[in-house]
Amino acid sequence: MEISEIAIKAIYAIIVVSVLMGFCSYAVLAERKISSWIQGRVGPNRTTLPFVGSIPVVGKFLTRLGVFQPVADGLKFLFKEDVTPGHVNKFYFTMAPIMALIPALTTVVVVPFGYYTNAAGEVVTLVLTDLNVAMLFLLAVSSLGVYGVVLGGWSSNSKYPFLGGIRASAQMISYELAMGISILPVFMWVNAPGSEGSLSLVDVVNSQGGGLWYAMWMPASFLIFVVCIFAETNRLPFDMAESETELVSGFHTEYSSFKFGLFFVGEYAHMLVGSAVVAILFLGGWHPLPFATWADFGVSGWLVGVLSVGTLIAKLCGFMFFFMWIRWTLPRFRYDQVMRIGWQMLLPASIANLIVYTFIIYFLERP
Repeated sequence: MEISEIAIKAIYAIIVVSVLMGFCSYAVLAERKISSWIQGRVGPNRTTLPFVGSIPVVGKFLTRLGVFQPVADGLKFLFKEDVTPGHVNKFYFTMAPIMALIPALTTVVVVPFGYYTNAAGEVVTLVLTDLNVAMLFLLAVSSLGVYGVVLGGWSSNSKYPFLGGIRASAQMISYELAMGISILPVFMWVNAPGSEGSLSLVDVVNSQGGGLWYAMWMPASFLIFVVCIFAETNRLPFDMAESETELVSGFHTEYSSFKFGLFFVGEYAHMLVGSAVVAILFLGGWHPLPFATWADFGVSGWLVGVLSVGTLIAKLCGFMFFFMWIRWTLPRFRYDQVMRIGWQMLLPASIANLIVYTFIIYFLERP
């Protein structure tokens, strides 16, 4: 790889990570606004920046919107006292939040966000690395995030965090199997005889162009995958690792200040990557409509790049809203219910779904 290509990749990586972190910050604000809307609560409508003040500086309109709330929250985490209890294992206690965040940032390298056509008319996909085994890489790396949770619970040397870490590991094992099996029909179809597919996410998006999206063609796979994403990201009603009514705050009970902030950002980063993967696998990626692509509208060049990225981001934001809607609507499951759903319902359903689509794909000729 030439130096110029390395520089372009480095710039693209910085942009993607920066945008992801920005989305994480404003996803927190969105969640607070959505919770206030759904449950009739008072959301954030004032922003006080440290050493600066509030309304005179940022303006009454912007502070009522809460636009600067993420900035204030970030500065608060940065300047708050970092308390490390004396009974914890300090090295692993410090490493755990970093290990929880890094996998979410790493998986972004294989997630495509759109495409554009260059001067020669060639299609250039906006992805840092288009791996032939991108889905395997994504599943493998994203599952490492649970190690940060388990390590945080164990290194806290306290019973409630320890129980939260154990719950997280059990939940990950229970739902990882069903999630992996649920997407097998998608890749069986992408790699069916007569196709030139792979485990690349770019090929999955391209295979949905001009046809049905896989959420319509494989609704059972879509439903199972969505439920497993909730469990994998520890979101209500599957937040067994935290479960405030039972475990105080679960695995991060002993954490404060910036370390707690890293756990917080890691959760939202996993949600954002999970939402992007759902959009890519089942909702057509950057294609605007079923049976239609941007090329059908005569769009090309840099304009199709803007529209394709905007389309995927719109679908991502829509699924993020769904994440938050479910959290503030459904009550938390009991731990035994979570295990029963994973092992006795989702796993058999995903296996049955795989068998059905194996026969369907075998007897159908891929166009």
